[in-house]
Amino acid sequence: MADVDDKSLTENSAATNRTSLWGGRFAGGPAEALARLSVSVQFDWRLAPYDLAGSRAHARVLARAGLLDAEELGRILAALDDLEAACASGSFRPTVDDEDVHTALERGLLERLGTLGGKLRAGRSRNDQVATDLRLYLRDHARGVAARLIELAEALVEQASRHVETPAPGMTHVQHAQPVTFGHWLLAHVQPLLRDLDRLRDWDARTAISPLGAGALAGSSLPLDPVRVAKELGFTAPAANSMDAVADRDFVAEFLFITAMAGVHLSRLGEEVVMWTSQEFGWVELDDAFATGSSIMPQKKNADIAELARGKSGRLVGGLVTVLTMLKGLPLTYDRDMQEDKEPVFDAVDTLELLLPALAGMISTMTVRVDRLAAAAPVGYTLATEVADWLVRKGVPFREAHEVTGRLVALCVARDCALDEVSDEDLRLVSEHLDPGVRDVLSVRSALAARTTPGSTGPGPVADQLAAAADQLATWRTWAAAQVVPR
Repeated sequence: MADVDDKSLTENSAATNRTSLWGGRFAGGPAEALARLSVSVQFDWRLAPYDLAGSRAHARVLARAGLLDAEELGRILAALDDLEAACASGSFRPTVDDEDVHTALERGLLERLGTLGGKLRAGRSRNDQVATDLRLYLRDHARGVAARLIELAEALVEQASRHVETPAPGMTHVQHAQPVTFGHWLLAHVQPLLRDLDRLRDWDARTAISPLGAGALAGSSLPLDPVRVAKELGFTAPAANSMDAVADRDFVAEFLFITAMAGVHLSRLGEEVVMWTSQEFGWVELDDAFATGSSIMPQKKNADIAELARGKSGRLVGGLVTVLTMLKGLPLTYDRDMQEDKEPVFDAVDTLELLLPALAGMISTMTVRVDRLAAAAPVGYTLATEVADWLVRKGVPFREAHEVTGRLVALCVARDCALDEVSDEDLRLVSEHLDPGVRDVLSVRSALAARTTPGSTGPGPVADQLAAAADQLATWRTWAAAQVVPR
């Protein structure tokens, strides 16, 4: 259910009577400036399906407590179903006079039930309602975000499977360092996404706690059943402390940390794609469907998706900072500052659900220039470490082997030649430990083939990584598809 803008609120305000969830002790209504500042329905309307789910569970618990009879319960549940259908179709919308999603839905219930609709408010507060609604919303949408992360990871895995043996110049400090396979490089971007998925699952376990029943902060004197309500709404248990139940927004901050961390991972991938597609690198060609052009330079092909991945990470990090700053000095329990918890998480969900499919499409359709990667792999004396390791296998201490190899590289730089172009005589001049046998390790293929330990860049370990990632992603697909919020 989408957000509602100010224009649509105004258009839907005609012929409605103002509904308020408070005001009995006030002689008059709020000033316009206060009303405009307080209103949140333009963005929290997307919580409506979750608020209605909570209302159904609450109606049943009121009936079990003897506060609604069977006929009243039936009428309330039917009215809630009708209201949900009206919300989904757009025939019921919030108005400019509705302060928030809870007010709007109570108005809809009163329109259908009259005074009976007011009975549903017993034993609950907007404080425990909104905390419940937001947990339900995020638990639901976290799986949607996870599904999109999986799609991107699968696109990277599929590309990596085509380049298990494709050599590339691995880098440190953006300088050529040692040869790697391009498949290994792509899989290095999969691992952070798997960690993001791990974090989402861990977060979900901590978030599966129901605040409903905490009321405003002290619980209720009515004979309610928070345990039953929690199970009905897909939670594992009710909150252990009613004050913490309405004050806790750890689950919001933690969710925003996960999305910010994911944004950082996407930004790093985006930065590399920008480099790979530049004229200076030329390692990757983007499909026309996932690139843009210039309004003035006809030759341009821009990696806009990758650049937007970098840019949007700032929004995700900013949302986390916003919520942490809002929470840091709040006294218990509920404070109106906490109205500011929703827009950052809504924006984080929207941002990732928009960005991730575009990134997955870009990665899955890009063409890797294997010839250019292979040509670049040995450039910059990337095989120097192979020489040092060869010396170590001959019994030379690594400290000395490092020095010897450094002198060999300095000779090559002075003569503008490659390591394998040094004569046998010059090898002996550099060090008594160097002989023609060193040439056996002076090829990219031999360097890659020598990397056989788990997690390394050789074709064998990369194939193992591919298989492991595919298995993990299959498990994640099952988790992401699981329904946790009752429909």
